[in-house]
Amino acid sequence: MAEAREDVIRCEGIWKIFGDKSRQAMEAVRSKGLSKKAIREEFDCVVGVQDASFSVSRGEIFCIMGLSGSGKSTLIRHINRLIEPTSGTVFIEGQNVNAMNAQDLRRLRAEKIGMVFQSMALMPHRTVADNVAFSLEVRGRSEAERMKVAAKAIDMVDLTGWDRKYPDELSGGMQQRVGLARALAADPTILLMDEPFSALDPLIRRQLQGTFMELSAELHKTTVFITHDLDEAIRIGDRIAIMKDGVLVQIGTPEEIVTEPADDYVAEFVAGISKLDLVTAARVMTPFAAYVQAQGPQETGPWPVGRPEMNLNELVDLAVGTDHPILIAAEGQPVGVVTKRALLRGIQGREEERAA
Repeated sequence: MAEAREDVIRCEGIWKIFGDKSRQAMEAVRSKGLSKKAIREEFDCVVGVQDASFSVSRGEIFCIMGLSGSGKSTLIRHINRLIEPTSGTVFIEGQNVNAMNAQDLRRLRAEKIGMVFQSMALMPHRTVADNVAFSLEVRGRSEAERMKVAAKAIDMVDLTGWDRKYPDELSGGMQQRVGLARALAADPTILLMDEPFSALDPLIRRQLQGTFMELSAELHKTTVFITHDLDEAIRIGDRIAIMKDGVLVQIGTPEEIVTEPADDYVAEFVAGISKLDLVTAARVMTPFAAYVQAQGPQETGPWPVGRPEMNLNELVDLAVGTDHPILIAAEGQPVGVVTKRALLRGIQGREEERAA
Protein backbone atom coordinates (compact mmCIF):
# COMPACT_ATOMS: atom_id res chain seq x y z
CA MET A 1 0.00 0.00 0.00
CA ALA A 2 1.41 3.37 -1.05
CA GLU A 3 2.37 5.82 1.69
CA ALA A 4 0.07 8.80 2.15
CA ARG A 5 1.46 11.94 0.58
CA GLU A 6 2.26 14.70 3.08
CA ASP A 7 2.50 18.11 1.45
CA VAL A 8 5.10 20.37 3.05
CA ILE A 9 4.74 23.16 0.46
CA ARG A 10 1.52 24.08 -1.28
CA CYS A 11 1.17 27.01 -3.66
CA GLU A 12 -2.32 27.90 -4.84
CA GLY A 13 -3.00 30.22 -7.75
CA ILE A 14 0.16 32.33 -7.49
CA TRP A 15 0.19 35.43 -9.66
CA LYS A 16 2.96 38.01 -9.75
CA ILE A 17 2.38 41.11 -11.81
CA PHE A 18 5.13 43.72 -11.80
CA GLY A 19 4.24 47.40 -12.22
CA ASP A 20 2.64 50.38 -10.52
CA LYS A 21 -0.84 49.25 -11.59
CA SER A 22 -0.44 45.58 -10.69
CA ARG A 23 -3.59 45.48 -8.54
CA GLN A 24 -5.71 47.02 -11.27
CA ALA A 25 -4.18 44.59 -13.77
CA MET A 26 -5.02 41.67 -11.48
CA GLU A 27 -8.62 42.81 -11.23
CA ALA A 28 -8.77 43.06 -15.02
CA VAL A 29 -7.46 39.52 -15.31
CA ARG A 30 -10.25 38.31 -13.01
CA SER A 31 -13.04 40.32 -14.62
CA LYS A 32 -12.02 40.31 -18.28
CA GLY A 33 -9.49 37.47 -18.59
CA LEU A 34 -6.89 39.80 -20.10
CA SER A 35 -3.84 38.23 -21.73
CA LYS A 36 -0.25 39.03 -20.76
CA LYS A 37 0.07 41.16 -23.88
CA ALA A 38 -3.12 43.10 -23.07
CA ILE A 39 -1.95 43.67 -19.48
CA ARG A 40 1.32 45.10 -20.74
CA GLU A 41 -0.41 47.35 -23.25
CA GLU A 42 -3.26 48.54 -21.01
CA PHE A 43 -1.54 48.78 -17.62
CA ASP A 44 2.18 48.88 -18.48
CA CYS A 45 2.65 45.83 -16.24
CA VAL A 46 4.57 42.59 -16.74
CA VAL A 47 3.22 39.19 -15.69
CA GLY A 48 6.06 37.28 -14.02
CA VAL A 49 4.07 34.30 -12.73
CA GLN A 50 0.64 33.32 -13.98
CA ASP A 51 -1.75 31.25 -11.84
CA ALA A 52 0.89 28.76 -10.62
CA SER A 53 -0.30 25.92 -8.40
CA PHE A 54 1.77 22.99 -7.16
CA SER A 55 2.64 21.08 -4.02
CA VAL A 56 5.82 19.40 -2.77
CA SER A 57 5.66 16.40 -0.47
CA ARG A 58 7.98 15.68 2.44
CA GLY A 59 11.41 14.53 1.29
CA GLU A 60 10.68 15.23 -2.37
CA ILE A 61 13.04 17.00 -4.77
CA PHE A 62 10.79 19.16 -6.95
CA CYS A 63 12.61 20.72 -9.91
CA ILE A 64 11.27 23.80 -11.67
CA MET A 65 12.90 24.03 -15.08
CA GLY A 66 12.71 26.77 -17.66
CA LEU A 67 14.76 29.12 -19.79
CA SER A 68 15.93 32.53 -18.61
CA GLY A 69 12.95 34.82 -18.08
CA SER A 70 10.47 31.97 -17.65
CA GLY A 71 9.58 33.07 -14.10
CA LYS A 72 11.11 30.17 -12.17
CA SER A 73 13.29 32.28 -9.86
CA THR A 74 10.40 34.65 -9.26
CA LEU A 75 8.17 31.74 -8.32
CA ILE A 76 10.58 30.15 -5.83
CA ARG A 77 10.94 33.46 -3.96
CA HIS A 78 7.25 33.39 -3.16
CA ILE A 79 7.72 30.31 -0.98
CA ASN A 80 9.54 32.23 1.76
CA ARG A 81 7.88 35.51 0.81
CA LEU A 82 10.94 37.29 -0.44
CA ILE A 83 8.46 38.33 -3.10
CA GLU A 84 4.85 39.18 -2.24
CA PRO A 85 2.32 37.58 -4.60
CA THR A 86 -0.13 39.81 -6.41
CA SER A 87 -2.64 37.04 -5.82
CA GLY A 88 -2.59 33.49 -4.49
CA THR A 89 -1.50 31.73 -1.32
CA VAL A 90 1.54 29.79 -0.10
CA PHE A 91 1.24 27.22 2.69
CA ILE A 92 4.19 25.71 4.59
CA GLU A 93 3.18 22.65 6.63
CA GLY A 94 -0.38 23.94 6.57
CA GLN A 95 0.48 27.48 7.71
CA ASN A 96 -0.52 30.40 5.51
CA VAL A 97 2.75 32.21 4.76
CA ASN A 98 0.92 35.22 3.34
CA ALA A 99 -0.82 35.80 6.67
CA MET A 100 2.35 35.70 8.80
CA ASN A 101 3.49 38.81 10.64
CA ALA A 102 7.10 39.99 10.41
CA GLN A 103 8.22 38.04 13.49
CA ASP A 104 6.66 34.75 12.36
CA LEU A 105 8.08 35.22 8.88
CA ARG A 106 11.60 35.75 10.25
CA ARG A 107 11.23 32.60 12.34
CA LEU A 108 10.06 30.63 9.30
CA ARG A 109 13.04 31.77 7.25
CA ALA A 110 15.51 31.15 10.07
CA GLU A 111 14.26 27.78 11.25
CA LYS A 112 12.40 26.03 8.44
CA ILE A 113 13.81 27.26 5.13
CA GLY A 114 17.38 27.18 3.86
CA MET A 115 18.40 28.85 0.61
CA VAL A 116 21.25 28.02 -1.76
CA PHE A 117 21.89 30.34 -4.69
CA GLN A 118 24.17 30.37 -7.72
CA SER A 119 26.13 33.12 -5.98
CA MET A 120 26.96 31.95 -2.47
CA ALA A 121 27.61 35.44 -1.05
CA LEU A 122 30.03 33.98 1.49
CA MET A 123 31.41 36.53 3.94
CA PRO A 124 35.04 37.01 2.87
CA HIS A 125 36.29 38.00 6.35
CA ARG A 126 34.92 34.81 7.95
CA THR A 127 36.38 31.34 7.81
CA VAL A 128 34.55 28.40 6.25
CA ALA A 129 33.44 27.25 9.71
CA ASP A 130 32.22 30.71 10.67
CA ASN A 131 30.32 31.06 7.39
CA VAL A 132 28.66 27.69 7.88
CA ALA A 133 27.75 28.47 11.50
CA PHE A 134 26.41 31.96 10.82
CA SER A 135 22.71 31.08 11.07
CA LEU A 136 23.33 29.45 14.45
CA GLU A 137 25.17 32.54 15.63
CA VAL A 138 22.16 34.66 14.68
CA ARG A 139 20.01 32.33 16.80
CA GLY A 140 22.27 32.91 19.81
CA ARG A 141 23.78 29.43 20.02
CA SER A 142 27.04 29.04 21.94
CA GLU A 143 30.33 28.99 20.06
CA ALA A 144 30.99 25.39 21.09
CA GLU A 145 27.62 24.26 19.74
CA ARG A 146 28.05 26.28 16.55
CA MET A 147 31.43 24.79 15.80
CA LYS A 148 30.19 21.26 16.50
CA VAL A 149 27.28 21.63 14.10
CA ALA A 150 29.44 23.39 11.51
CA ALA A 151 32.05 20.62 11.62
CA LYS A 152 29.35 18.02 10.96
CA ALA A 153 27.91 19.99 8.02
CA ILE A 154 31.39 20.59 6.58
CA ASP A 155 32.07 16.87 6.78
CA MET A 156 28.79 16.14 4.96
CA VAL A 157 29.98 18.12 1.93
CA ASP A 158 33.50 16.61 2.00
CA LEU A 159 35.34 19.75 3.12
CA THR A 160 36.84 18.40 6.34
CA GLY A 161 40.19 20.11 6.92
CA TRP A 162 39.15 23.31 5.19
CA ASP A 163 37.20 24.78 8.09
CA ARG A 164 39.81 27.45 8.95
CA LYS A 165 40.28 28.59 5.35
CA TYR A 166 38.73 31.74 3.92
CA PRO A 167 36.45 31.85 0.86
CA ASP A 168 39.10 33.33 -1.44
CA GLU A 169 41.27 30.28 -0.75
CA LEU A 170 38.63 27.94 -2.19
CA SER A 171 37.67 26.97 -5.72
CA GLY A 172 34.22 27.78 -7.06
CA GLY A 173 33.03 24.23 -6.46
CA MET A 174 34.32 24.30 -2.89
CA GLN A 175 32.60 27.61 -2.22
CA GLN A 176 29.37 26.06 -3.48
CA ARG A 177 29.86 23.21 -1.02
CA VAL A 178 30.26 25.77 1.78
CA GLY A 179 26.96 27.33 0.76
CA LEU A 180 25.26 23.95 0.87
CA ALA A 181 26.84 23.21 4.27
CA ARG A 182 25.65 26.58 5.57
CA ALA A 183 22.09 25.71 4.58
CA LEU A 184 22.32 22.23 6.10
CA ALA A 185 23.80 23.51 9.38
CA ALA A 186 20.59 25.39 10.06
CA ASP A 187 18.75 22.03 9.77
CA PRO A 188 15.83 23.46 7.78
CA THR A 189 12.76 21.49 6.80
CA ILE A 190 12.90 22.97 3.29
CA LEU A 191 15.76 23.74 0.92
CA LEU A 192 15.23 26.32 -1.83
CA MET A 193 17.98 26.00 -4.42
CA ASP A 194 18.15 28.51 -7.28
CA GLU A 195 20.51 27.22 -9.99
CA PRO A 196 23.18 26.45 -7.37
CA PHE A 197 25.49 24.53 -9.72
CA SER A 198 24.94 26.31 -13.04
CA ALA A 199 28.14 28.41 -12.96
CA LEU A 200 30.41 25.40 -12.38
CA ASP A 201 32.42 23.31 -14.82
CA PRO A 202 30.52 20.20 -16.02
CA LEU A 203 32.62 17.70 -14.05
CA ILE A 204 32.43 19.68 -10.78
CA ARG A 205 28.76 20.27 -11.40
CA ARG A 206 28.04 16.56 -11.76
CA GLN A 207 30.04 15.78 -8.63
CA LEU A 208 28.04 18.32 -6.62
CA GLN A 209 24.78 16.99 -8.04
CA GLY A 210 25.81 13.56 -6.77
CA THR A 211 26.74 14.96 -3.35
CA PHE A 212 23.44 16.78 -3.10
CA MET A 213 21.41 13.71 -4.09
CA GLU A 214 23.20 11.57 -1.47
CA LEU A 215 22.61 14.18 1.24
CA SER A 216 18.99 14.61 0.22
CA ALA A 217 18.35 10.88 0.51
CA GLU A 218 20.14 10.74 3.87
CA LEU A 219 18.58 13.84 5.43
CA HIS A 220 15.15 13.60 3.77
CA LYS A 221 14.98 17.31 3.03
CA THR A 222 12.09 18.75 1.05
CA THR A 223 13.66 20.64 -1.84
CA VAL A 224 12.59 23.01 -4.58
CA PHE A 225 15.40 23.08 -7.13
CA ILE A 226 15.52 25.66 -9.92
CA THR A 227 17.44 24.89 -13.11
CA HIS A 228 17.51 25.75 -16.81
CA ASP A 229 19.12 22.38 -17.60
CA LEU A 230 16.71 19.52 -18.36
CA ASP A 231 19.46 16.91 -17.92
CA GLU A 232 20.05 18.22 -14.40
CA ALA A 233 16.33 18.26 -13.63
CA ILE A 234 15.92 14.68 -14.85
CA ARG A 235 18.91 13.46 -12.86
CA ILE A 236 17.94 15.19 -9.62
CA GLY A 237 14.17 15.59 -9.58
CA ASP A 238 11.53 13.26 -8.24
CA ARG A 239 9.12 15.46 -10.19
CA ILE A 240 9.70 18.25 -12.68
CA ALA A 241 7.68 21.37 -13.48
CA ILE A 242 8.33 22.89 -16.91
CA MET A 243 7.83 26.66 -16.89
CA LYS A 244 7.40 29.00 -19.84
CA ASP A 245 6.46 32.70 -19.82
CA GLY A 246 5.35 32.54 -16.19
CA VAL A 247 3.14 29.48 -16.71
CA LEU A 248 3.69 25.97 -15.34
CA VAL A 249 3.20 24.09 -18.59
CA GLN A 250 3.55 20.54 -17.23
CA ILE A 251 4.27 18.82 -13.92
CA GLY A 252 5.26 15.16 -13.76
CA THR A 253 7.92 12.59 -13.06
CA PRO A 254 10.97 12.59 -15.34
CA GLU A 255 9.51 9.56 -17.11
CA GLU A 256 6.16 11.28 -17.63
CA ILE A 257 7.77 14.49 -18.88
CA VAL A 258 9.92 12.62 -21.41
CA THR A 259 7.34 10.13 -22.63
CA GLU A 260 4.17 12.22 -22.39
CA PRO A 261 5.06 15.86 -23.20
CA ALA A 262 2.06 18.12 -22.69
CA ASP A 263 2.67 20.25 -25.77
CA ASP A 264 5.12 21.02 -28.55
CA TYR A 265 7.22 23.22 -26.27
CA VAL A 266 7.88 20.39 -23.83
CA ALA A 267 8.31 17.89 -26.68
CA GLU A 268 11.04 20.08 -28.18
CA PHE A 269 12.81 20.22 -24.81
CA VAL A 270 12.85 16.47 -24.33
CA ALA A 271 13.54 15.48 -27.95
CA GLY A 272 17.24 14.83 -27.36
CA ILE A 273 16.92 13.10 -23.98
CA SER A 274 17.88 9.42 -23.84
CA LYS A 275 15.01 7.31 -22.60
CA LEU A 276 17.13 4.32 -21.63
CA ASP A 277 17.49 5.30 -17.97
CA LEU A 278 14.04 6.87 -17.62
CA VAL A 279 11.40 4.66 -19.18
CA THR A 280 10.41 1.68 -17.05
CA ALA A 281 9.10 -1.78 -17.80
CA ALA A 282 5.71 -0.77 -16.41
CA ARG A 283 5.33 1.70 -19.27
CA VAL A 284 6.24 -0.60 -22.18
CA MET A 285 4.94 -3.96 -20.98
CA THR A 286 1.75 -5.69 -22.07
CA PRO A 287 -0.35 -6.79 -19.08
CA PHE A 288 0.21 -10.50 -18.53
CA ALA A 289 -3.47 -11.42 -18.77
CA ALA A 290 -3.82 -9.54 -22.07
CA TYR A 291 -0.70 -11.23 -23.45
CA VAL A 292 -2.00 -14.70 -22.54
CA GLN A 293 -5.38 -13.89 -24.00
CA ALA A 294 -3.76 -12.87 -27.28
CA GLN A 295 -1.06 -15.55 -27.47
CA GLY A 296 -2.56 -18.43 -25.50
CA PRO A 297 -1.12 -20.20 -22.44
CA GLN A 298 2.63 -19.69 -22.08
CA GLU A 299 5.51 -21.73 -20.69
CA THR A 300 7.44 -18.92 -19.01
CA GLY A 301 10.09 -21.03 -17.29
CA PRO A 302 12.97 -20.11 -19.62
CA TRP A 303 11.99 -16.44 -19.88
CA PRO A 304 14.18 -13.81 -18.21
CA VAL A 305 12.38 -12.11 -15.32
CA GLY A 306 12.35 -8.39 -14.62
CA ARG A 307 10.54 -5.97 -12.31
CA PRO A 308 8.09 -3.18 -13.22
CA GLU A 309 10.53 -0.48 -12.06
CA MET A 310 13.46 -1.68 -14.20
CA ASN A 311 14.49 0.80 -16.88
CA LEU A 312 15.09 0.12 -20.57
CA ASN A 313 18.84 -0.23 -20.04
CA GLU A 314 18.27 -3.02 -17.55
CA LEU A 315 15.70 -4.66 -19.81
CA VAL A 316 18.17 -4.63 -22.70
CA ASP A 317 20.66 -6.50 -20.51
CA LEU A 318 18.00 -9.14 -19.83
CA ALA A 319 17.01 -9.39 -23.48
CA VAL A 320 20.53 -9.96 -24.79
CA GLY A 321 21.22 -13.63 -25.49
CA THR A 322 17.61 -14.84 -25.51
CA ASP A 323 14.82 -14.99 -28.04
CA HIS A 324 12.17 -15.11 -25.33
CA PRO A 325 10.13 -12.12 -24.11
CA ILE A 326 10.85 -10.71 -20.65
CA LEU A 327 8.42 -11.70 -17.93
CA ILE A 328 7.68 -8.81 -15.56
CA ALA A 329 6.83 -9.95 -12.03
CA ALA A 330 5.87 -8.18 -8.81
CA GLU A 331 5.77 -9.93 -5.44
CA GLY A 332 6.36 -13.24 -7.19
CA GLN A 333 3.39 -12.88 -9.55
CA PRO A 334 3.52 -12.21 -13.32
CA VAL A 335 2.12 -8.78 -14.15
CA GLY A 336 3.35 -8.13 -17.66
CA VAL A 337 5.41 -9.11 -20.67
CA VAL A 338 7.96 -7.03 -22.57
CA THR A 339 8.53 -8.32 -26.08
CA LYS A 340 11.56 -7.40 -28.19
CA ARG A 341 9.26 -5.29 -30.35
CA ALA A 342 7.90 -3.40 -27.35
CA LEU A 343 11.43 -2.89 -26.01
CA LEU A 344 12.60 -1.40 -29.31
CA ARG A 345 9.53 0.81 -29.49
CA GLY A 346 10.24 1.99 -25.96
CA ILE A 347 13.81 2.89 -26.90
CA GLN A 348 12.42 4.84 -29.86
CA GLY A 349 9.98 6.57 -27.53
CA ARG A 350 6.98 5.07 -29.26
CA GLU A 351 4.44 3.08 -27.25
CA GLU A 352 1.51 2.81 -29.60
CA GLU A 353 2.63 -0.61 -30.84
CA ARG A 354 3.93 -2.06 -27.62
CA ALA A 355 1.50 -4.97 -27.47
CA ALA A 356 2.74 -8.28 -28.85
